[in-house]
Amino acid sequence: MDTRTPTTLENSAAATDAVIAVEKLVKTYDGGIVAVDGISFSVPKRSFTALLGGNGAGKTTTIAMLLGLVRPNSGRITIEGKDLARCPREILARMNFQSPYADLPRRLTVKQNLSIYGKLYGVRKIAERIAELAHELDLEALLNRPLGDLSAGQRTRAGLAKAFINKPRVILLDEPTASLDPDTADWVRTFLARYAHDEDATFLIASHNMFEVERLCDNVLMMRQGAIVDSGSPQSLIERYGRTTLEEVFLDVARAHRNEGAPL
Repeated sequence: MDTRTPTTLENSAAATDAVIAVEKLVKTYDGGIVAVDGISFSVPKRSFTALLGGNGAGKTTTIAMLLGLVRPNSGRITIEGKDLARCPREILARMNFQSPYADLPRRLTVKQNLSIYGKLYGVRKIAERIAELAHELDLEALLNRPLGDLSAGQRTRAGLAKAFINKPRVILLDEPTASLDPDTADWVRTFLARYAHDEDATFLIASHNMFEVERLCDNVLMMRQGAIVDSGSPQSLIERYGRTTLEEVFLDVARAHRNEGAPL
């Protein structure tokens, strides 16, 4: 096994083509709990980058800091060349986020939810944009139904529509195909790839679906205990660890601190 210190993405944070650049980011909570421990990484333009790790690895806190929802204790986040701490409104207007664990208001219809978020983002011709997304994400028959009446998979698709309402250039996704059947999940991945191509968009994805990451992502950041412990393309990580799938690599990384002779 290669025991090198990861440098592939961490040391490229200042790269000129980086849409997201994170430098020495730290977040601690009361009681001395370290959620994120000085991480640095970059997300290249027009790429799909996966942020992987077990529960408690620091993925959610990292994404929350990228969205401006949690303030880091130290470090810097630059998005499209601008400092998030200094220009949050300008940056966040060009971003969006989706997670099945951050549900939309369930009493409102799908259309009402999308209309509200469209107005919050200042979207022009909201009705036309909603119609486009409804067609792309197979929501046309669901637009006038309350979100609470939908299945988990249908709510996931509605959440994805919200994430693209403003045609963002930078998209953060948490488990983008959660609760979707294999056929619909494949169809959503195709939508994401097409959107990235058509809009020159950049994606950062947190996922436990290793097949999805292998198929969709160019780069992978492996987190454990608040730190980035390795990085590279899915195939390069598979080869480095002498495994046949990314899931096996994930298990190696997640369990490394519990096992003697671990690969990291």
